[in-house]
Amino acid sequence: MVRLISRRAAALAALLPLAAACAAPPEDEVWRPAPGTAWQWQLSGTPDLTVDVPVYDIDGFESGAADVAALHERDVRVICYVNAGAWEEFRPDAGDFPPELLGEGNGWEGERWLDIRALDVLRPLMAERFDMCRDKGFDAVEPDLLDGHLHDTGFPLTGADQLAYNRMIAELAHDRGLSVGLKNDLPHVPELVDDFDFAVNEECAEFGECAALTPFIEAGKAVFHVEYALRPEEFCPETTALGFSSMAKNLSLDAWRAPC
Repeated sequence: MVRLISRRAAALAALLPLAAACAAPPEDEVWRPAPGTAWQWQLSGTPDLTVDVPVYDIDGFESGAADVAALHERDVRVICYVNAGAWEEFRPDAGDFPPELLGEGNGWEGERWLDIRALDVLRPLMAERFDMCRDKGFDAVEPDLLDGHLHDTGFPLTGADQLAYNRMIAELAHDRGLSVGLKNDLPHVPELVDDFDFAVNEECAEFGECAALTPFIEAGKAVFHVEYALRPEEFCPETTALGFSSMAKNLSLDAWRAPC
């Protein structure tokens, strides 16, 4: 009898790891900030790391791993800003972009729209940028200018081109364990809300477009929103009711902020 019990015990012990594996929850998904999460967005000047908010969005090239680590010490999540839709002559990888992919200027000095149809060429270039974000310890990426199809880029970009590119960007981020925000591109919110983990928007209140972002809120995902020309009292009642994370900022995106 003792031998039989021992055998049964051994068999049960052998099954325990398998049972535990089956019962264990899946690996943690990427971070998805909830609607209404406060944030700070600073892309110019020395980062002020003292703002008491749970989320920071800072420049991926200009910020170092030490900045990210300092914010993590305060349990702050950190978003890595990178330009995914335009070439920037002042970035260290500027020479890696083929000249034929550089289009019209986008209104910012030293920047030109990219031909996002060249997925095979841009994929490794953007992958390297996202590798940088991951290696510095960032939690997420904010890929800017994901709405080239709405602008005069110098290329005949279509909505289908933009969808393909934006989904590639989201895939690159998720492959590296990073969450990713949809920057503007309001016409494609319904198609892309499942591919992105939050949204970043500029000036939807000024142009009467904020309702287009509500699918993110309905999906339990934050909408990080700023206005430049409007005062908080002019947009906060609307965007707070929608569940947005809103604030007024200077166009230079320095440290100043006036949150709702």
